[in-house]
Amino acid sequence: MHFRSIMAAIAISLTTLAMPTVATAHTRVVASTPAQGATVARPRVVTLTFNEALLPPTTATSIVMTAMPGMANHTPTAIRNFTTAWSNGNKTVSLTLRQPLRAGSYEVRWQAAGADGHRMNGTVSFTVS
Repeated sequence: MHFRSIMAAIAISLTTLAMPTVATAHTRVVASTPAQGATVARPRVVTLTFNEALLPPTTATSIVMTAMPGMANHTPTAIRNFTTAWSNGNKTVSLTLRQPLRAGSYEVRWQAAGADGHRMNGTVSFTVS
């Protein structure tokens, strides 16, 4: 009987190894332009590159001005004058602005789902001088 127990354990182990694994990594930004925390001069394009291909219909992005020099208590203001384009096998989204961003602090807010369908969100912050 001991031999059967050992053989059953080996069979279970081999079956487990042969099974496909489900990815547990979630969508996240791996690079951006401007980079997180950077100070830049009036960008016209903002890009986010993710760790996996995204499903564009599940993706939403926004650019929000969070502070303006010389203006105390600035209310966050959504910037709406951009178009969105995908590249790099749906891993990179580019937000092309009609006019460069003005001086101030900004957040690019995103939400998206990858192949696993799990919706994630985050922000990338930068300053325009």
